[in-house]
Amino acid sequence: MDTTAISVEGEETQPRLREFLLYFLYLGTLGFGGPIALAGHMQKDLVEERKWVSSQDYVEGLAFSQLSPGPLAAQLAMYLGWVRAGTLGATLTGAAFVLPSFMMVMALAALYVHYGRLPWIQGVFYGIGAAVIAIIARSAYKLVRSSLKNDWLLWLLFTALAVTTAWKESEIVWLFLLCGFVSMLIKAPPKLGFSNPAAPAFVGLGNLFTGALGPARAATVGTLFLFFLKAGAFVFGSGLAIVPFLYGGVVGKFHWLTERQFLDAVAVAMITPGPVVITAGFIGYLVAGPVGATVAALAVFAPPYLIVIAGAPYYRRFAKNLQVKAFVKGVTAAAVGAIAGAALILGRRSLIDLPTVLIAAATFGLLSFKKIPEPLLILAAGVAGLLLFKG
Repeated sequence: MDTTAISVEGEETQPRLREFLLYFLYLGTLGFGGPIALAGHMQKDLVEERKWVSSQDYVEGLAFSQLSPGPLAAQLAMYLGWVRAGTLGATLTGAAFVLPSFMMVMALAALYVHYGRLPWIQGVFYGIGAAVIAIIARSAYKLVRSSLKNDWLLWLLFTALAVTTAWKESEIVWLFLLCGFVSMLIKAPPKLGFSNPAAPAFVGLGNLFTGALGPARAATVGTLFLFFLKAGAFVFGSGLAIVPFLYGGVVGKFHWLTERQFLDAVAVAMITPGPVVITAGFIGYLVAGPVGATVAALAVFAPPYLIVIAGAPYYRRFAKNLQVKAFVKGVTAAAVGAIAGAALILGRRSLIDLPTVLIAAATFGLLSFKKIPEPLLILAAGVAGLLLFKG
């Protein structure tokens, strides 16, 4: 494969593959701010400044990532890698982008498992948990404004999922699909006729399988893999859309983590760079040690990766399809509703006294009126929690 730099149509410069990968390794190491911010960095750095990617390729990649399930920023990185060097480019770009945050989460999870019961650690996460609730609520508010607007149908789907998630305390996948089909049937009824449809066993590895609750069995690791594979395949929208889905399984169904541990896992994902869904690695570590972290992270990123490899070559054929657009709008409204429901569930458990309520209110206010990076707010909340925590 020729990876020398060449000029494309007198505008874009195609970089060496090594340079392309080094950029995504850098972005995965220092890219904070969530999926929209990361996508913005790619547009500014790769399209405007370095001219490594054409504006058309970037816009099409962003739309493709929004149409597909999984983490938006990671999938956009994979798509741009696919444009640059096919399957190899998508594979290496995705790995370079995700690996730094995965290694950070692994290190933090190991420290958490060994030192998480110390009083000062509990105080830090006491404050961080309250800030996380505010960030989730703020994210839901922004998504409501940008996604639903004045569309009565989307508001109806949003409300149904918010109430259902808060009531059942879990995310029901078939309701997401139902919302998508309802939106499609009302907004863009398909015409009659034909249309184009769009656990291993491990033995004797000791500490590699040891999480917060002790050694995990092979069956648990297999269940962990299947659960996160499902999460990566069915979660649309913001990176935080995965939170209610994970809560329902990790805390409610399988009882792998307590509610406090789950909030701590979300917080760790927010204070590290890269995609929010890297929280899968932290949860996997707490359940089954380093092997659990690796299995969970691979599973949650596998569906978006396979969608890029299999779907990108055919993307232009269905990107403007009215039925596809209507389906995705319905699923997105459902995802926003689930985030709002999750904020209510977690808020009831985390905002337990006046200090946590004040930390959450201050975080929400600062997010609304000041452009302060979320990681800084979370760290500040951790310091406040350390000072206010009474054990």
